[in-house]
Amino acid sequence: MATQMFEGRGHAAVYQKYRFAPGKELQQTILTYLQEKRANTAEVVVDVGCGSGQGTRFLAEHFKKVVGMDISEAQIQEARDAASLPNVSYLVCPAEELPFKDTSVDLLTSFTAAHWFDIEKFMREVNRVVKPGGCVVISTYTVDMSLCYGNCSQKLTKVFRESWDLLLKYSHNRIKLVLEDYKEIFEALPFPDKKRITDIFDKIPMTVAGVVGYLESVSPYQAFMKNDPKAAKSLLQETEKRMLETMGVSSRDTPVEFWVRHVCLLGCK
Repeated sequence: MATQMFEGRGHAAVYQKYRFAPGKELQQTILTYLQEKRANTAEVVVDVGCGSGQGTRFLAEHFKKVVGMDISEAQIQEARDAASLPNVSYLVCPAEELPFKDTSVDLLTSFTAAHWFDIEKFMREVNRVVKPGGCVVISTYTVDMSLCYGNCSQKLTKVFRESWDLLLKYSHNRIKLVLEDYKEIFEALPFPDKKRITDIFDKIPMTVAGVVGYLESVSPYQAFMKNDPKAAKSLLQETEKRMLETMGVSSRDTPVEFWVRHVCLLGCK
């Protein structure tokens, strides 16, 4: 059974505000692969577990028709409310029951979501709906994250990781799929023509407020909030305070670079 973690309107709003779109290096990796496989002219593109639509909007810049879908109504509402190109539509549906005919999808994607799916059922659906010659792109960013700002990058990253390590104690057991670089999901991908890339690094422009907001958006923080709301809020406040002190600035709108490592699974049917 799929795991539902991002259901509430409040969490969906935080997710929309602070989750980032696929970075330039990840985008380039995906687009280059699709060009190699001659799938860069895909007509029907489906983005599964789209959340509030960050990855879906990237796809819409490159393909004719893009359908984003997610099991969470609140997330889909956030996606619909955001500015999108006219070739994007959104549906509420589970990853394990895709509302498409057999062999009707040119490209199926999933960004930082597949670890929440029932992998066996999802892969059965992938195999059913993707056309022969069609492609699959499944990626996630990992917990290998660091912050870059002036000459205090190392200290700043230490502050961030201390907070992140505390949050990881509240992580769902399905996060182990991310910690293992999607190895299990890759092995389940039913196409013989496939590869797994584990060393894609992106620099995401953010602010101090954005980094703290990102922490607020992750599923372990939401679990921490349910367990101890006061301690959870205090963690975010303390993280922001320590970041600002380390950087020697007072504004939470101060820009920083967020360095992220992605894992990307690429397959062609």
